[in-house]
Amino acid sequence: MKGLQSLVGGVVRYPGDREFESTSAAFNKRYAGVRPAAVLSADTVTDIARAIDWSRQEQVPLVARGGGHSYAGNSVNTGLVLDLRGLDEVRIDESSGLVTVGGGTRMGKLYAELERYDLAVPLGNSNEVGIGGLVLGGGVSAVSRAFGLTCDALVETDIVLADGRVLTCNASENADLFWACRGGGGGNFGVNTSFTFQARLPRPSATCLLRWRWDDAREVVVRMQEIMHDAPDEFAARIGVTRIAGSEGVVSVVGQHLGSADELREMLAPVLTVATPERCDLADRSYWEAKEILHHETSGDPFAVRTRGTPKPLPEAGVERFLAALERWPGSTNPDGAGVALFTWGGKINRVPVADTAFAHRDLLFLVSMDTSWSTGDSPHTVSANLEWLDDLHTEMGEFAGDAAYVNFTDPALRDWRSGYYGANHPRLAQIKRRYDPDRLFDFGQAV
Repeated sequence: MKGLQSLVGGVVRYPGDREFESTSAAFNKRYAGVRPAAVLSADTVTDIARAIDWSRQEQVPLVARGGGHSYAGNSVNTGLVLDLRGLDEVRIDESSGLVTVGGGTRMGKLYAELERYDLAVPLGNSNEVGIGGLVLGGGVSAVSRAFGLTCDALVETDIVLADGRVLTCNASENADLFWACRGGGGGNFGVNTSFTFQARLPRPSATCLLRWRWDDAREVVVRMQEIMHDAPDEFAARIGVTRIAGSEGVVSVVGQHLGSADELREMLAPVLTVATPERCDLADRSYWEAKEILHHETSGDPFAVRTRGTPKPLPEAGVERFLAALERWPGSTNPDGAGVALFTWGGKINRVPVADTAFAHRDLLFLVSMDTSWSTGDSPHTVSANLEWLDDLHTEMGEFAGDAAYVNFTDPALRDWRSGYYGANHPRLAQIKRRYDPDRLFDFGQAV
């Protein structure tokens, strides 16, 4: 890393230095063994451009890191990590509703600023996730059925290219690259240093946190899928079944409705009638209270996720298939356990033509997310058994759900990832990649 510090104003850190780990470690501890040679905590766009030039000249692999939450550990490498956390300014124009944020801004800070101005942008539900990874991969939130994806709210982004140039991209300026930045995946085309979103007014909400016994799982999942198939755009829910070692599984529904609790209770009546939940927290909330209720964090201990998509409810046979698989889960000491979740998509997400943005999955009703986890102290046999179990489940569910995969739930085991992540949009993304990064400076296992 000779000479880098003299070129930049930010701090260059090496293994053993203070804050090296906090600025470079992958959130998913499955990749804890991947350590960069150095980390640059960038202060300015100039720092980033100079680091990119240096990396290209010295032939040192480079990766940008915002929140560090890549499921596949793509926010860390063995070369140079660009820590973007210093680029976290948030500017809000009340008159236009335009919100401009630095490329390293994380959800907690952005939400706090939006609440101050009472403006809404569809965002994730973890305070530490970075805005860059979220929006570049599409960005699905609890209000996306009504408000659209995070990338649908994007109106402009600044990006530093592999040759060190800084481009502003919007619908009329560098429009091809702007298109690619709306769902084409993080880290593919350059380092995005700012994003500007069109915000909207938030709406009073109701939330539900429901939990049933394992014996009710089939009825609840089948009935909830029917409810969500007919639900208005204002209601979105995550239907989940989970197991942890040594205990029976649980079934849960977590959702937000941009309306009243009475309306939400009426929509949920069919499932509340068929099976009485052990927990039923259903109430009116402000938009900001709802955001807190839906807030979610995990331990970050090693995990793996695989996804599929379906434009319609899974048949009962499909539900029974994944419930049976969860009965066979080999177990681990991770308290997050294993599970299957159906994230309700559709609504406004699906009313954007597939070619209008790089995000390709504009026809799904449910994202089927399958996950497992283990701990760093678990044996190699436990790890391999968990990964084999997940692969088998992914294969089995191919009978009931398609090959669509969500790039923000990055899956290093996905073979046909080009089609899975990007569908018919991949050829155009590949063409844009060749134009802006012909030498593939920005490269990783599943880079476009």
